[in-house]
Order: sequence, then structure tokens, then C-alpha cells
Amino acid sequence: MSLFGSLTAAISGLTAQSRSLGNISDNIANSQTVGYKRVDTNFVSYITSSSQTNNLPGAVIALPSYTNTVQGTIEQAEGGLSMAIGGQGFFSVAQAKGTTNGQPVFDERQFFSRAGDFNRDQDGYLVNGSGYYLQGWPVDGTGNPDRTIIEPIRVNQQVFNPVATSEITLSANLPADATALLPVSTQAQLYDTLGRQHAVELLFTPGAANVWTLQVKVADDISNPIRGDIGLNFGAAASPPVTDGTIGTFGAATGSVVPPATSATDDPAAFSFTVDFGEGAQTVSLSLGQFSRSAGLTQYAGTEFTVRNRSQDGVPLGAFSSLSTRTNGDVAVNYDNGQSRVIARVPLVSFNDPDKLQRLDGQAFMRTPESGEARVTDAASNGVGKLIVGSIERSNVDIATEFTKLIVAQRAYTANTKVVTTADEMLQDTINMRR
Repeated sequence: MSLFGSLTAAISGLTAQSRSLGNISDNIANSQTVGYKRVDTNFVSYITSSSQTNNLPGAVIALPSYTNTVQGTIEQAEGGLSMAIGGQGFFSVAQAKGTTNGQPVFDERQFFSRAGDFNRDQDGYLVNGSGYYLQGWPVDGTGNPDRTIIEPIRVNQQVFNPVATSEITLSANLPADATALLPVSTQAQLYDTLGRQHAVELLFTPGAANVWTLQVKVADDISNPIRGDIGLNFGAAASPPVTDGTIGTFGAATGSVVPPATSATDDPAAFSFTVDFGEGAQTVSLSLGQFSRSAGLTQYAGTEFTVRNRSQDGVPLGAFSSLSTRTNGDVAVNYDNGQSRVIARVPLVSFNDPDKLQRLDGQAFMRTPESGEARVTDAASNGVGKLIVGSIERSNVDIATEFTKLIVAQRAYTANTKVVTTADEMLQDTINMRR
């Protein structure tokens, strides 16, 4: 029994080392595969009989030992949409199982991956190098994600609609020391509802001490270019008086100009006027800072009109420019008008035991009862790790270590063949005893 036992034990050793060699060769072959997780070998012995006085040869089997939780090297990638995970999380991805009317139809099963080499395909989907589609939470108009839905991310918002100007902000200083105070002016810009740009001329004319008159002129207005006048009372000219150099009250208003209801300290020093470019009346607010505060429009020492800041909140028509990802998982479309819009947020997925996930082609995984349920959460929360944008995670295979294992496996295999040869010779000698 012991001779045959030795023979079968050695044969099981050959089989186990062959499987170990297979794992090593798989690891070496995928040493440059993005997101690949190496497979180690765990040798397990099986006993035929063992006691204090006798031990019979048993067998050995080789079981795979997965390293899904071992971090691979993170390196910078050329693709701006590439992402790596620094931690234990996974990307939620989908697999296409066909097409309908030229669009992919997705498998209902859930897939997960660490391969973050994503790029935009011809249909606008984000797809990694293995053909899996990145999934995310859709967002509403304010960028808040809907965490009840997860779906493949598709970029189909190619145009940013124009936004009509609703507020113009001016920060400037009117000269208080000019020997001959003459009208001074500046131009602001505004956009109409169709995204067309128009010029707004703001003409400041001095009057009595600490009093100016502001005239609003819009040359493109179809009804009347002069949109109205309003008085500006600074310092002692205000009622009640305020700190010198600051706006205290507005004076009389004409035309389409409408002053604010109150002028208390810290209230916005802003008035509104209307314009019409053929699409109906458009109301615009002109903000000059705060009443009784040296912010916005002031009247301090100087001989020249100085503009510190001039801005407006309108936006022209924008066309798709690029796509970018952010560290919180937001996927944003950037437009050539300087605006951006968040279209989805990429979550990360965690498991109780990631090493028990079912491995699939293309560095993908599926949930198993042993791995536990998939927990979908925001990046950098609940232990899923953080997103590193513009990077990819390389294979966690160390070639030097694998070659060391290769040498050991080769020697172990050779030793087992020697046992087989020796057991065969001893059996032959046993048979020859009959002669």
C-alpha cells in the first residue's frame, strides 16, 4: 500500500504543481493588464491515515488564492476619463448583449471591475478597454444624484442652452476730486434669451455735491435705447446721511428703471430696468453693492473714474468641448462658452469578502453568496476608497516574485517525477522477486 500510496501522492504533487504553474503563467501573461488581480496557489494536503504509530501517504491539491483586495500600482494615464481606485472598492459596470436600432442592449446582471481605462465610444457611453460600460447615478438639474437608480453613463447633452442675463454687477469708484466733473461712462454686456450679446452703456453725470445721475442706455432696444435714469446719493446727500463715499439712497427714477423698496444699511444697492430685443420684455438688475457699505460703487478721492469689477450672469450658446471626471465621482460635460454641466456621478461598490467574487473575462467580477451583498456608496466614504482621476491601476503582479515561484514550482515538479520514477523501480523490483 505504501508503494502505491507513494506513487499516487507523487502524481497528485505533479498535478498540483502543474496547476501552480498555470496560475504563474496566467499572472505573468497579465502583468501589464489594467486592473488585473493575480492568482496565487494554496496547497492543501489530504490524509489517508495518520496515527501515532503509522502514517500512510495521502495527496495534495492546489487551490487558487485570489488577491482581489491587493492594490495594484497606480500610474498617470493620458486619457482624461481614466480613473483608478485607491482602496477596496469596485466600479459598477454593465455588459452589452446585443444592439437594437444601433444602440446597445445591456445584460441585466450586475458586473464589477477595477479596470478604469474609460473612454467615450461613438454612442457617447463610457467604456473601458475590456468593453464594459461604466455605470453611475443620474443627476438632476442642480447636480444632485438620484441614488435609487444606477445606469450606464451616456453623454448626449451636446449643447448648453443660452441663459439670459438677469443681473449685472458693477464695482467702481466715481472721482470726488476732479476739478471739472464731467460725465463718465462704462459699458457692460448682457445676453438675451437667444444668446445674443448686447452692450449696456452706463453714463454717470455729476450734479450737486455727492449726487450723481446714472443713465442706462441699450442701443439695441427696439422700443427706446434710453432705458431710464436714476439718482445716486452718496454720504451727506443721502437721507439719512451715511458714511462718506458710500451710497445711501437712490434718487428719482425715470423710464423703465425701478428702484428698490428699501435702502436700509446692508440692503443690496440694486435697481432693475427692462429691455426688449424682439422676444419680449427682459428684466435686468444692476447691482452697485450695498447701502452704507464701501463695496460696489463708491465715491472716494481721485480724479478719474476707475472700474474695479464688472460682470453679468448671462451665458451664450455653448457647444460640447470636452468631458471630465472629478474626485467625488461627478462626470461633467464642458462647453466652449466656459460652462459645465454634471450629467452623472460614479459610485463605488464594496463587498464583505471581495476575494470570493466570481472572476470573469475582461477583469470583471460577479457577486457570489460568499462575497456578500454589493454595497453602492459615494467615493471616499464607508471604506470604499477614493477615486484618482486621470490615472489607472496596473496589475498587482510582481514579475520577480512570479519567477521565483516559477523556479520553486519547477523544482517541486522535478522532485515529484523523481518520486514517481523511484516508486516505479521499487514496484518493478517487487514484481521481479517472483522470478
